[in-house]
Amino acid sequence: MRIYKILPQSEWRAAKALGSFEGSAADRQDGYIHFSTAAQAQETARRHFAGRDGLVVLEVESGDIAGGLRWEPSRGGDLFPHLYGSLAAADVHAVHPAPLGPDGVPQLPPLA
Repeated sequence: MRIYKILPQSEWRAAKALGSFEGSAADRQDGYIHFSTAAQAQETARRHFAGRDGLVVLEVESGDIAGGLRWEPSRGGDLFPHLYGSLAAADVHAVHPAPLGPDGVPQLPPLA
C-alpha cells in the first residue's frame, strides 16, 4: 500500500542530500513522521497545509518501512500511518509537486 507525506520542497531537497528525512518540526514534536493514505491526503493538505506554497508529496510503499510504521487513530478515529524513525531517501518511490489551487489548498496528483 502506498502512503504519502506532504512537506516543503526545500525540506525534501535537504533530506535527499543527507540521505534521510528526520521529519518536519511538527513530526519531531510528535515523535513520529506523519503520513496519510491516498484517501486521507487531500484532507490533510486542506487542514494542515492550506496557503503554503512550494510543497511536494512523497510516495512511499508502506511495506518498505514496515519495521517502524504504526497505524494509529487520529481525526475521527481514522487510522493514520506514523513512522517511528527516519525515512530513507531511497524508500521514496516518487515525488509529486503540490501547487496551490485557487482556494489556497495544495492540489495533489491522483494518488493510488
